[in-house]
Amino acid sequence: MDATTYPYQPDYAVPPGWVVEEHLQSQNLSPAELARRCGRSAKLISEIITGKAPIEPKTALQFEKVLGLDASIWLGIEARYQLHRAREVEAREAEGVISWVKTLPLRELVRRGAIDKPASNSDAVSKLLSFFGVASVEAWHMKYYRMSVAYRHSPSFESDKSALATWLRLGELEAEQQECVDYSEAQFRRALREIRGLTQAPLGEALEKVQQLCNESGVALVLVKPLPKTALSGAAWWLTPRKAVIQLSARHKTDDHLWFSLFHEAAHILLHSKKRIFIDGTKADEESTAIETEANQWAANFLIPPNDWEQFVTTSLYDESAIRQFAEKRGIAPGIVVGRLQHEKHIPWSQLNTLKVRLKWETTA
Repeated sequence: MDATTYPYQPDYAVPPGWVVEEHLQSQNLSPAELARRCGRSAKLISEIITGKAPIEPKTALQFEKVLGLDASIWLGIEARYQLHRAREVEAREAEGVISWVKTLPLRELVRRGAIDKPASNSDAVSKLLSFFGVASVEAWHMKYYRMSVAYRHSPSFESDKSALATWLRLGELEAEQQECVDYSEAQFRRALREIRGLTQAPLGEALEKVQQLCNESGVALVLVKPLPKTALSGAAWWLTPRKAVIQLSARHKTDDHLWFSLFHEAAHILLHSKKRIFIDGTKADEESTAIETEANQWAANFLIPPNDWEQFVTTSLYDESAIRQFAEKRGIAPGIVVGRLQHEKHIPWSQLNTLKVRLKWETTA
């Protein structure tokens, strides 16, 4: 039987500087004296000893003459040490890449058909990089972890950053496929007035028409089911200077939350910077909280004029009939009225939910 041989790869390598120091001690020489005898600077010898500079062929020949060890041996010590260091770096990088893969919802992306099932860890890395449209993990971090994001304050929920980046990428890919005219603020404002009335229509028909109206205003509207570890209702950003994106998750699965989130994100498109990504559903800093408060107020006032709302909450008994009449007169879905009454604590969260429309994602979504 033939013996099987395996290459020996020790998990350590002797730094060349250590060998230099050993020879200096055995020959009772100082680094300065070695430098003088080699005709090299004391700084270079010091850097070789401390590992900051390599032993090059010219230096190896000089060490051969002064220290009595063949130049090929010096170069071999240096080569083995540098190879060992390169292997250590490679191992750390590989470990970092695999760790990155583990932070992402790979199985969910496969289940949704966003990527094919990978055959190996390296294939998973390749497929995920292609999905995100980046060439390396470093580029991914640059694009997604260091992006400028404004968060709508929510002390109860906070999204995982990798899951959030994945959810945004799913929306980005869908938004790229939607054909939109160049953005027009005036057209978008007109579209929003029409969309407000569509909140009364059957939800499936309404959303199809809403997407059309948004596209005709230069805004892509995408609905993406939330991923595990994401706690958000929507996001708004600019795909290009002429194409905005509103992305909704329907996380709460009721029409009032869906519609309010849409108008909240629309407020960001109309009122705030094109250079930021606005995400509804995570903790915020002071500046972002002010921006989110402004978007909230704009959406609330757009759906129900302030004077009408003030009159309603001070005179109504908040029963089903009164809510239906108020919603019909203002041309909005009654669930929107119920949701606002609950949010402002005029009624408990458990009351009048039958006036809301419940949403359900398709199993393949």
